Amino acid sequence: MNPHALSSVAQCLRQAQALDLTRLDAHMLLLHALARPLHDRAWLLAHDNDVLTALQLATWGQVLQRRLQGEPVAYITGHKEFFGLTLKVDARVLDPRPDTEIMVEWGLELLPCAPEHTLRVLDLGTGSGAVALALQHQRPGAQVTAVDTSAEALAVASDNAQRLNLPVQCVLSHWMDAVPGPFELIVSNPPYVAEGDPHLAALTHEPLSALTSGTDGLDDIRQIIAQAPSRLAPGGWLLLEHGWDQAAAVQALLRTAGFVQVQSRRDLGGIERCTGAVMPD
Repeated sequence: MNPHALSSVAQCLRQAQALDLTRLDAHMLLLHALARPLHDRAWLLAHDNDVLTALQLATWGQVLQRRLQGEPVAYITGHKEFFGLTLKVDARVLDPRPDTEIMVEWGLELLPCAPEHTLRVLDLGTGSGAVALALQHQRPGAQVTAVDTSAEALAVASDNAQRLNLPVQCVLSHWMDAVPGPFELIVSNPPYVAEGDPHLAALTHEPLSALTSGTDGLDDIRQIIAQAPSRLAPGGWLLLEHGWDQAAAVQALLRTAGFVQVQSRRDLGGIERCTGAVMPD
């Protein structure tokens, strides 16, 4: 179907449906093509007979093609909603996943709303800054530091922090090398895909360095667990997001390193996706 032969909002959405795009993806891409706010999905329903201009149709055709080639919607629109915040994202960082909000929720449980002293939080491999900014937004009294080994990724996180007016400190560092601590909470969504994993073929638009970590996908998690005891305050927590089949291995690594209260939490699909533990006093 030639996108330039289409004329209305409803016809564009029917085209997207015929191409097996999800309803949410189609709505966001069309709103982007129409230069409307991405959260304004109700507008589409109220204006389904509105006729698109030639420029809007051309833009729609372009974004549709990019999505069909596997590019994430967040990269096409330049924005992603995460834990109530609108983040700017592009190909320098991973597209934040909804499942990562599970780790944010767990972190918030561990950070009281009115602490007696300033709680220090470290987000390792921050990427777009999603986790650090969500924690800072929900716990404004915390002192949140966001770390990434990529200067390009850190620029995205810093831009998001400034735009959202959240005082997250962004630090260029290989994991904890440049951040002495101590911290009451360390969180990380590190690379955890095994090199050669067949799922990588569907992730060609995202930075490979933020995805893979050795032959079993656990190299970076091992480094983080090894460094964490020297950076965590006594009684501090370490939370790690990991692959769908890595919970048992991550739990074993934490226990071997001397952590206690080792436990995992399930993601939106019921899979153990985040594992945490306490640094003993």
